[in-house]
Amino acid sequence: MNKLLLAIVLFCVGNILIWIQTNGQFLWKWFDKNPLFLSIVFGGAISYFFIFATKCGYNYFNGLLWPIKFVGFSVGILTYALMTYYFMNESLTLKTIVCLSLAFAIIGIQVLWK
Repeated sequence: MNKLLLAIVLFCVGNILIWIQTNGQFLWKWFDKNPLFLSIVFGGAISYFFIFATKCGYNYFNGLLWPIKFVGFSVGILTYALMTYYFMNESLTLKTIVCLSLAFAIIGIQVLWK
């Protein structure tokens, strides 16, 4: 279970960095003016988080890639929703809440269904 938790934490960190890298341009002028620098600086770190998260998840799911893909996708959706709500003040509509519920369901299916 530690490998799965580590994978989820790494996916969260990677997705937070991606959110900042791609959406920071709407919050900070400096980000808007320096996209190449941001892609170079953030790109390596983000890649490392996702590579290591995938490795941990692959080991947890006994050499299967599909479960970790679904978990990573769902963690990304959840992280995106929280970051967008917090930084951009975009409220959660019913449609978004249903989609987030589906993301939780995907994680539950992948982790609990043996």
